[in-house]
Amino acid sequence: MFDLEENRRYLLELQNRLKDLENTLQIANLKTELTALEKQTLKEDFWEDSQKSSIVYAKMNTIQKKIRIFEKLKSELENLSELNELLLLENDVSLEKELVSSIQKMQAEFDNLEIQTLLSGKYDANNAIVTLHPGAGGTESQDWAEMLYRMYTRWATNNGYTLKELDYLDGEEAGLKSVTFLVSGENAYGYLKSENGVHRLVRISPFDSGGRRHTSFASVEVLPEITEDTSITINPDDLRIDVFRSSGAGGQHINKTSSAIRMVHIPTNLVVTCQSERSQFQNRDTAMRMLKSKLLALREKEERQKMADIKGTEMEIGWRKSNSFLCFLSLHLSKRSPNQL
Repeated sequence: MFDLEENRRYLLELQNRLKDLENTLQIANLKTELTALEKQTLKEDFWEDSQKSSIVYAKMNTIQKKIRIFEKLKSELENLSELNELLLLENDVSLEKELVSSIQKMQAEFDNLEIQTLLSGKYDANNAIVTLHPGAGGTESQDWAEMLYRMYTRWATNNGYTLKELDYLDGEEAGLKSVTFLVSGENAYGYLKSENGVHRLVRISPFDSGGRRHTSFASVEVLPEITEDTSITINPDDLRIDVFRSSGAGGQHINKTSSAIRMVHIPTNLVVTCQSERSQFQNRDTAMRMLKSKLLALREKEERQKMADIKGTEMEIGWRKSNSFLCFLSLHLSKRSPNQL
């Protein structure tokens, strides 16, 4: 026999979580924003700018998805609450099993939606540009970088994201020297930004005939794809653009034309490369977005450093910073006799 009173408590808890989600997601504001975006699509000149229209439609789809998921959870929760009240009056074992199963499934859906609400950073909803570079370790690190690339590829596929290779350079014996790829989908950057940094692998090397243990390093850089940030402006005079033939596999056409782009931002010495498209103009556009992303990351890093310099060293309020007083107190007490203590 199932505890229907306990199910009622679970359902009341889910109702409270639903209210919190409604406030966090700002469902009313999302509906207002969706109405405003729909009005934009009705303007006569809306389709003249294809890039702007695609951005608007992407926003609409994201908002519609959030509203649709919330409304679905709300409706299902109401149905389950009514079903539980009905079972309190009439016992039905099969329906009780179905109710418990539905509650467990709904709890998982709530957990997933709550995680998504945490991804509320300025660029969390953007696509992610990921770059992998092997570190110290030669062939070992190059192989480790390729393992990471396969891992991210599988993760993107299993979670419904689209992965597009932008630049790839093979390793000398195995693995890769560098790879840059774009992960497209909702909250791609929000999920992947925590991968930033140096990743280490310790293993028995398959390339060492002596079977010794090696430590390999590979750096992962994750940047949001910038599509509409007007605060990032690039002076054409600050760019050096090189055109060359694509080095990777791409068919007869791509190997016979100089379509790959290498873009250098002279003031910051930032370099981006794109050779994924057959068109030189498409590679140039992609490289420009990659460069904007790097410049944005650099600017935010400088701003954080500036704030840290202004703020100065922050003193921790705790045991560590009170050692001098404790030492003094201990010394003072140690000079007193047991009777004085």
